[in-house]
Amino acid sequence: MTLKNPRRSLLAFPMAAALAAVVPGVAHADAADALRNFVKDVQSGRGAFTQTVTSPDGAKKKSSTGSFEFLRPNRFRFDYAKPYEQQIVADGQKVWLFDVDLNQVTVRPYDQALGATPAALLAGGNLDRDFTLSNEADAGGLQWARALPKAKEGSIRSVRVGFRGRELAAFEITDAFGQTSRLEFARFEPGAAIPAARFKFNPPAGADVLNQ
Repeated sequence: MTLKNPRRSLLAFPMAAALAAVVPGVAHADAADALRNFVKDVQSGRGAFTQTVTSPDGAKKKSSTGSFEFLRPNRFRFDYAKPYEQQIVADGQKVWLFDVDLNQVTVRPYDQALGATPAALLAGGNLDRDFTLSNEADAGGLQWARALPKAKEGSIRSVRVGFRGRELAAFEITDAFGQTSRLEFARFEPGAAIPAARFKFNPPAGADVLNQ
């Protein structure tokens, strides 16, 4: 079976990486260490996000909004509300993407869907094994870390992570085609008690299910 709309259905997979948090115990400037502490210390959370995708030439921008939840290891959920209603659910074994308008579900094995991506970076992956970390100059009121995937064949070229004091405030992801996605976070609740059932997905009746 072919995808009804490949652009919409696959857009969110690499974006599912952006799991935001307030990082405990980080005083100020070393954003790379802040990122390491986040991966080590923050085991669950939920909040809201705004995502802006910019074309390689900077001429086109698309925005979306929604909410997210995560529970380590390897479980997260993104609910896109606007402009298209979509759900992305990772249960630790598979990643499910449900396009509500199309009534279409795309399923991929967890390891194949994520690899050395921001989702693996923040949802429980091995940070220093999969990424080369460095600090960047402060900009826009944020302290920035850069994470470069060590695997050269992946879909992600680089990730920039922005902190405001102890808070993880922004994520910028550049893919292999030069497209940039910026995610900004709000109303985050670190350590939230989230039931494991939130990360179970059952395809709706009548939905097309595509295994990749």
